[in-house]
Amino acid sequence: MEILLEISIAMVAGLAMSRVVKPFNLPAVTAYLVAGLLIGPFCLGRLGVSGLGFTTASEVEALDMICDVALGFIAFAIGNEFRLSELKTIGKQAAVIGVFQAVIATVFVDTALVVLHFIIPDKLSVSTAITLGAIASATAPAATLMVVKQYKAHGKLTDLLLPIVALDDAVGLVIFSVSFGIAKALNTSSFDIISIVVEPLIEIVMSLLLGVVVGIGFSFFERFFHSNSKRLSLAVTAVILTVALSQLKFEIGGIHFGFSTLLVCMMLATVFCNICDFSLEIMDRTDKWTAPLFVLFFVISGAELDLGVLSDIAVVGIGIVYIIARSLGKYLGAGWSAAFMKCDAPVRKNLGITLLPQAGVALGMASTVSVLGSDGVIIRNIVLFGVLVYELIGPMLTKMALTRAGDIEPKEEGKTARKNPENAGRKH
Repeated sequence: MEILLEISIAMVAGLAMSRVVKPFNLPAVTAYLVAGLLIGPFCLGRLGVSGLGFTTASEVEALDMICDVALGFIAFAIGNEFRLSELKTIGKQAAVIGVFQAVIATVFVDTALVVLHFIIPDKLSVSTAITLGAIASATAPAATLMVVKQYKAHGKLTDLLLPIVALDDAVGLVIFSVSFGIAKALNTSSFDIISIVVEPLIEIVMSLLLGVVVGIGFSFFERFFHSNSKRLSLAVTAVILTVALSQLKFEIGGIHFGFSTLLVCMMLATVFCNICDFSLEIMDRTDKWTAPLFVLFFVISGAELDLGVLSDIAVVGIGIVYIIARSLGKYLGAGWSAAFMKCDAPVRKNLGITLLPQAGVALGMASTVSVLGSDGVIIRNIVLFGVLVYELIGPMLTKMALTRAGDIEPKEEGKTARKNPENAGRKH
């Protein structure tokens, strides 16, 4: 009963907060994170009154299974963006820019935080620095798509932005898998080539292969069902099964084998959307079904924010350095690569700004770092701090950049804003 009550409280708090922020035109994910923060064990939960929220951190941890499943569906939605028919039209520009800006953001954050490590070594470890650098590569597709759809943006910047946002998270997942493997090796003082290079690469390959196998099986069995409800049920089952399989870990000959939930579920969707002729309809229905699940995911993520950690001026300083370094990396990386690919001036000047929002995938990455112990706590809170900042200013900056590039008509801006509801983006 207690778990059901906590889930209900989390849902009510998240939905209520989304109404509070509506007049400010803020994305729903920001409302959910703030709601989680308020009802978490480090805010209202400190009162110890049952029914006001989570009174202890263990109550939040008890809902980890929900976060794991939500993480699977987030990756599943990303994989849907990689349809071969659409990839053929993306061209070299989107591919080069998508990879380059993600890598540059990682390099900028890694460099800035490693330098900071030598200044405050007791507060920031090297493993924390490189993990945060990998997480910095991810961009939130939901916030960006919401702005594009709300204001009916169209033009060269928008055409290039959408495939880059989809590719960005895929690149980020790979960077995170490698960087996190190195971080775990540093954290355990095990510097052998197997734990630093071989095991992360094995994890990536095995994750992709598992996703392919489950994706083929999922696509095969979908053809035996014809009602929309049964097809949707099978899709949900496939994702949950994939999340469960991705939790498997084993050891052979001293080599540890495991899977990345993000990569496995992404590959599951990629295979499914490319070999199943009615995948568009199923993916659209799955997106609608997962809306309440994502509300819970973000509220729970907000509840995990340890305000005690953020009260440490050193940790706040790390968060500020992370935000500045990531913003510079995204802006300059996108600008440099766009110039290299000979994109028009409006695209070069504004593309990087549209890639600043960060939410779901970054939070998903942060939720997997608990094995780093105290470093994992710091990473999770810095990412949550960054997400709150980025989600507050990111959509507004995206709108400004699209307007400057001419993709949003200034005269129609107010008109389209009134016509479209705040939830114009279907991905949250």
